[in-house]
Amino acid sequence: MKMNPYINLNGNCAEAIQFYERTIGAKTLFKMTYAESPMADQTPPDWKNKIMHTSVSIGDQILMASDGQPNKPSEIKGCSLSLSTSDPVEAERIFKALSEKGTIHMPLQETFWAQRFAMFVDQFGVPWMVNCEKPM
Repeated sequence: MKMNPYINLNGNCAEAIQFYERTIGAKTLFKMTYAESPMADQTPPDWKNKIMHTSVSIGDQILMASDGQPNKPSEIKGCSLSLSTSDPVEAERIFKALSEKGTIHMPLQETFWAQRFAMFVDQFGVPWMVNCEKPM
């Protein structure tokens, strides 16, 4: 069994995935628009080219996403996507790239458990944590 996070991006899924491809090396594995789906005839015209489902790999993990549903906005609350690295320089690169135009809740810094740790919401409304643990 595997558990994969699934996020709804309120109409800007394609833009977000392209951003994740550039910043953290995500690779698109599958993508289907509403127009390409069996629900094409039930989809409002302005949503035909929106993403019904996509899956991307980030490292050895899978993130699934969509634009959500027409006229049903959603907000990601109560959870964060967490990226871990053992390299403080990579943690800094990831933080700087992903937090661009976002809202920083905790700047990247040393903590009692980590060489570097940060919390922020990216420009697409996705909460993230970047963690670079201290060696044991």
